[in-house]
Amino acid sequence: MSAVAEVAPPPAVPPAVQLRGIDKRFGAVHANRAVDLTVPKGTIHGIVGENGAGKSTLMSILYGFYQADAGRISIDGAEVQIKGSSDAIAHGVGMVHQHFMLVDTLSALDNVMLGAEPHWQLGKARALVRARLEPLMRSSGLQVQIDKTVAELPVGERQRLEILKTLYRGAHILILDEPTAVLTPAETEVLFETLRGLRAQGTTILLITHKLKEIMSLCDAVTVMRAGAVVLDSAIADTSIDGLAEAMVGRSVHLGRRDGEGTRATGPELLRASGLGWRDALGVARLDDVSITLRAGEIVGIAGVSGNGQSELLDLLSGMHAPQQGTLQVGAERFEPGRWIEPGRARALRIAHVPEDRHARGLVLPFPAWESAVLGYQGGARYSRGGWMKQQAMQDDCAGMMEHYDVRPRNPRLRSSKFSGGNQQKLVLAREALPEPQVLLVGQPTRGVDIGAIEFIHGRLRAMRDAGGAVLLVSSELDEILALSDRVIVMNAGRITGELPIAQCDEATLGRLMGGALH
Repeated sequence: MSAVAEVAPPPAVPPAVQLRGIDKRFGAVHANRAVDLTVPKGTIHGIVGENGAGKSTLMSILYGFYQADAGRISIDGAEVQIKGSSDAIAHGVGMVHQHFMLVDTLSALDNVMLGAEPHWQLGKARALVRARLEPLMRSSGLQVQIDKTVAELPVGERQRLEILKTLYRGAHILILDEPTAVLTPAETEVLFETLRGLRAQGTTILLITHKLKEIMSLCDAVTVMRAGAVVLDSAIADTSIDGLAEAMVGRSVHLGRRDGEGTRATGPELLRASGLGWRDALGVARLDDVSITLRAGEIVGIAGVSGNGQSELLDLLSGMHAPQQGTLQVGAERFEPGRWIEPGRARALRIAHVPEDRHARGLVLPFPAWESAVLGYQGGARYSRGGWMKQQAMQDDCAGMMEHYDVRPRNPRLRSSKFSGGNQQKLVLAREALPEPQVLLVGQPTRGVDIGAIEFIHGRLRAMRDAGGAVLLVSSELDEILALSDRVIVMNAGRITGELPIAQCDEATLGRLMGGALH
C-alpha cells in the first residue's frame, strides 16, 4: 500500500498591519496605553472612540507624524521603523485627511504628481503621470477629471482624487480620517462602493469615523478606544451600533428618535422670514428667495451639505448680517433691508443663537469660563451697573449654568480653551438656553462633540421644544436631523429644495432632495 503524500497547508498570510504595545505620552497626557491592533490584509477596519480616546494619535504613529514611546509596528509581517510620513509611504501606507490637502488652482493631475514629479520637464512629467493614472483610475474605479483644476471639481471627486494620490504613490494600506464629513448621501454611497472595490483588490483600509452606522455598513471589524486603550475589538457581525456606543462611553447611550414620538401639535407663529436674498462681497448669491416659519413647540431641521446657505440663514435671522432682499416678522415687529434686526434687538425679542463655530463666535478662548458665559448679555442690569461689571453675579450664574448643563470641570475661573469640545458646547448652549428664549437658532450643535455630550445636548433641545419654544436646527448630520426634528427643510445652493413633516422623512428621501449639493 503506497503512502499518501501529505499536502502542506498554504502559508498563513501575515496581517497588513500589526501594532504591539504602542504607548505614547504628551507630557501628563497618556494618549496611547499599550495598544495592540491587528488588521488582516484586504479588509476594512473601523477605529472609533470619543474625542481624546487616542485613535488619531495611533493612526498618526502608523503614518509617521508621531513616534511611539514604546511598542512595535509590523507591515505585511515585517517589523518596520516609521520615523516620518516618507517612511510610511515607502512601506505602502497612505493617509487621506479629513480636510483635503489639495491645491485648488492646480489641475487634478498636477496635484497627484506634486512632490513626486517623475521628470524635471513639466510636459514630460505630466505625460508620464497621465500614462500611469489612466489605467489606475480604470482598475480602482476612482474616476477623476484630471485636467480640471481642483476648484472646478465637486467635493466627491476631490475625495476620490485624494485616494488616487495615495494609490499613485504605491499605497496598499489606506488610512481614511472622517472621509464622509463633507459628502452628500449619494456621494457617500459612491465612495463606499469604491472602497469595497479596493478591498476586493487586496487594499487594506483603516477608517476613522464617528458615524457608527457607516462602520456597521462598511467595515469587516472594528476597534473601540477609550482613554487611550482598546476596550473592544470585534467583528462587525458580533456587535451593534448600541454596543459600540456603550463601549465608547462606558454606559448605555440612546441617540435615536424617542419611542412614540410622532407628529406634534404646534402653537402660534413666533418668527416668519420671507423672500430672503443675500449676496456676499463678491456678488455671489448665498441665499436666494428663502422663506421660513417657526412655531411654538417645534424643532425645524435644516438638512444639507455644509456650504449651501444654512450658515448665512442663521446669520441673517440672528442679526449678524442684513439681507439685500426679504423681510422678517418677529411678533409685532417687522424688519426690512436697511432696518434689519441687530443681535441686541434679537436677544430683546427672545431670539438666542448658538453659532456653528463655537471657537470663533461662541467663546473667547483666553477668557475664563465665567466671562464667556455672559457674552452678549454683559450689558444687562443683572451683570452691569454704571459701566462696572458685577463679577460675582457673573461667576455665580456661570456656576449655575455648569450645574444645570453638566459642564466639567465645574470651575468658572478655568480658561475657556481648557474645556473639551463637548463641555465648551454645553457652556454656550447653557448661556443661550437658560434665559428661556422663544426661538433658539442652533448651528451644528454636536460637531466635534462626544457621544455622551450629544445625548445630553439632544435632551436639552427637546426640553426647550417641549416647554413651548421653537428651535431652528442646522446640522450636516442626517441622523441628528431625523432624531430631533418635527419638520425638515432641505437646502441646496442657497435655495429651499424641499420641506417635509418628519413622518415623511428618511435618509433616502432627504438625500434625493439634497441632490447635487456639492459646493
